[in-house]
Amino acid sequence: MNNIWVATLLTIRETFSRKIFILFAGVSTLVLLLFGILFISVSAENFPVVGTDIQISGMDIGSEISKAIKLFIVNPLYGLGIFLAIFSVSSIIPQMLEKGNIDLLLSKPISRTQLILGKFFGGNIVVLANLTYLIFSLWLMIGIKFGDWDLTFLWSIVIITFVFAVLYAMIILIGIISNSSILAMMISYLILLILSPILANREFFYQLFESKIAEFFIDGLYYFIPKTAEISNIISEINVGMGIEDFQPILSSFAFLILNIALSIIIFSKKDY
Repeated sequence: MNNIWVATLLTIRETFSRKIFILFAGVSTLVLLLFGILFISVSAENFPVVGTDIQISGMDIGSEISKAIKLFIVNPLYGLGIFLAIFSVSSIIPQMLEKGNIDLLLSKPISRTQLILGKFFGGNIVVLANLTYLIFSLWLMIGIKFGDWDLTFLWSIVIITFVFAVLYAMIILIGIISNSSILAMMISYLILLILSPILANREFFYQLFESKIAEFFIDGLYYFIPKTAEISNIISEINVGMGIEDFQPILSSFAFLILNIALSIIIFSKKDY
C-alpha cells in the first residue's frame, strides 16, 4: 500500500512539473471569472432563464433561477471537465514508458501492479482536485448570488470524476499497448463525443437496419463501452432533484473500468523493457 501511495505522489508531482495541473486550473479559473462577471453584472431579478417556462415569484426566485442555471451549465461543464481531464493525463503512460524513465522506475522496489495503480490514483486525484475547485467555486457563487445552497450540485464532482476514471483506465491500457497518447485521446473522445451519444439512441438504428445481427452487434457495443451520454443525463436528473432511476450505466461503466485496469496490469507485467 505504501508503494502505491509513493507512485501516486510521483504521478501528481509529474503533472505539476509538466504544468498539466496548472493548465487545467487556469482554464477553470477563466470559466469562474466569466461566471463571476455575469453574476456581478446582472441582478437576480433580471437574470435570463434560458429555455424554461418556470413562473418565478416571491421567495422562489432564487432557487428557481439557480436550478435553471445549474441545468444550463451542467452538461457543458460535464463535457469541458472530461475533455480537459483526458487531455491532461493522456501522456502520463507513454512518458512513463520512455527509455530511461521506465528503466529507473523498474529498478525501484515497487511492483508493476503498484506502479499502474499509483498512476491511476494519481491521475484521478489531479482531476478530482481541479473539478472540486471549479464546481465547488461555482456552487459558492450560485449560493451567494441567489441564496440557494442545495448540495446536490456538488454530486457533479463525484460523477464527472467517476466518468473520467473509467476513460482513464482505458487510456492507461491503450498507452501500455500502443505507447501513444494521441491514440488514447482519439479513442476517448470518440467514445465521449460520438459513440456513446449514438448508442444511447440505438433504437433508431434497430429500425434503420432491420437486422437481428446488426441489433445484436449494436447491443453488444452499447453494453461494452462506457455510458458517458447516459451518465450526463443522470447529472442533470440529480440537479433537478429526481435522483438516480437507473444504475445500469454506472454499473456497466464501472465493470469497464475494472476490466481495463486488470488488462493493463496483466499486459504491463508481462512486457519486457
